Amino acid sequence: MHGTRRLSLTATMLAVLATLWHPNGFAADEAIVSRIEALDAGFPVQVLGNRLMAHKALSAFYGTRGYQRAWQSPDLRRQLIDAVEQAAGDGLIPADYHADILSGLSLRPMSDFSEDLRADLDLLFSDAFLMLSSHMLEGKVNPKTVHAEWTANRRQRKMESVLSEALERANITGTLDSLRPADPAYRKLMAARQDLTSLLGQPWLPLALRPTIRPSYQDERLREIRRRLSELGELTEETVTANDPLHNDADLESAITRFQARHGLEPDGIIGPNTLAALNLMPVERLRQIDATLERWRWLPESLGETYVLVNIAGFELKMVENDKEVLRKRVIVGQPFRQTPVFSDRIRYLVFNPTWTVPRTVMIQDQLPQIVRDPDYLSRLKISVYQGWGADRRKMDPLEVDWSSLNRNNFPYQLVQEPGTQNALGQVKFMFPNQYDVYLHDTPGRGLFTRSERSFSSGCIRVEQPMDLAERLLAAAPGWPREKIDRVVSESEPETVLLPEPVPVHIQYWTSWVDDEGRLQFRDDLYNRDARLIDQLRSTPDGDRRYNTPVAGSAREPGTL
Repeated sequence: MHGTRRLSLTATMLAVLATLWHPNGFAADEAIVSRIEALDAGFPVQVLGNRLMAHKALSAFYGTRGYQRAWQSPDLRRQLIDAVEQAAGDGLIPADYHADILSGLSLRPMSDFSEDLRADLDLLFSDAFLMLSSHMLEGKVNPKTVHAEWTANRRQRKMESVLSEALERANITGTLDSLRPADPAYRKLMAARQDLTSLLGQPWLPLALRPTIRPSYQDERLREIRRRLSELGELTEETVTANDPLHNDADLESAITRFQARHGLEPDGIIGPNTLAALNLMPVERLRQIDATLERWRWLPESLGETYVLVNIAGFELKMVENDKEVLRKRVIVGQPFRQTPVFSDRIRYLVFNPTWTVPRTVMIQDQLPQIVRDPDYLSRLKISVYQGWGADRRKMDPLEVDWSSLNRNNFPYQLVQEPGTQNALGQVKFMFPNQYDVYLHDTPGRGLFTRSERSFSSGCIRVEQPMDLAERLLAAAPGWPREKIDRVVSESEPETVLLPEPVPVHIQYWTSWVDDEGRLQFRDDLYNRDARLIDQLRSTPDGDRRYNTPVAGSAREPGTL
């Protein structure tokens, strides 16, 4: 009783004070004051059956306007409702932004409602904008709950100021649109997502994964395969109806080859288990993959840089961009599922030609020690030196003097260092961006692996196909480093470090869907099983400012962001 009276008294005092100091002299809305006061005191607040989520931003926004209502204009309310309903195109859920209740009430004149109901609606509109704008700008999910190693400068703004500016300019639609990632790749993926929604509700019963269907074979499943390829844009409807539906003819083989290439499969035209599994991928599953990629785009910085290198782990690909133009594209080899390549952003600062390789401890113990025990010539054959100790005090050892069979994880006082040469695990060049994961780009002596469609063979670092092409592009602005000099230095087999005139941003990402330069929607397997966790969190209800909620594993926001 006393607590209720104290809250009411405080609310009244706030309203009086707001009237005194606010420039326009209008009185504060007491219903808004009381609800903001409850939020500030740490109480969860529901209005019209919906919980207010953006606690701190709501308090800051209404505080700066003297606790007066903000959504008097029907046009502004309509703009927000349209934006909320269109949020599904970004892979977001309109219901997270009070879509149902606001859609039903937004066009009715405010005079239809009581004073308290007007205040509640105003709070819901503000809360919807603040949550949606935050998710458009930074993403809905905290990236560290999906990628524990995440390090990148995320886009951040004070959302209460964004809302104030949008209302002042009477442009809710444009403001929210401006918060989306500016890279054309994001818009292309949104458009592809919209096209895919037409397939929702279509029959998509699973196809048996065996037996394999080879060219010229007859099979009952081919009728359904033709229909799906037509729906996915690989076969024209005329081709589907004109040909024998149960025969794997040349037209169907060509369509299968294109489909395989778009899904990162061997483009051999053979309809085997992997191709059938990709054909079984339901439209809603494809949409979810796109949603995961759109969210990962929202985690990235405002600008990737005028010049930057981008690696897509799931796509096994690297590209270099200069002034919005792609100048280089190479295949890469990434970490195995049990030694995953981390997702992070950094800057390439220098190159090392003819590098030595100091073997990471995990690789020494788990990979190389068993080989040394089995093969006494292993170290000499690969030109690997053994050192006892570290730093300036380390001492070179004769490998024959070491009892390798007695060593283990808890007893391994040695370093293994491979000399420069054609057999060196790093190849003839490495691209350095010192980081806590000890991950970088480098050459490899195992170049035959680049012909594989699935290329997860490394211990976490990224092996680059034809790396001297990348070195040449990175050193283009470095005086005295034409391609001829690079080739000469490499041929001399002596280590040489070259600093870049300007560090170049490098972004190591994990995208299982994207639209390529020819406008084709690409999909890849979820190599590290990361999409499912992200999709689950995208489909869950956001928890706003977690100061007011019981934290749960993988919750969507960091404390205090709203």
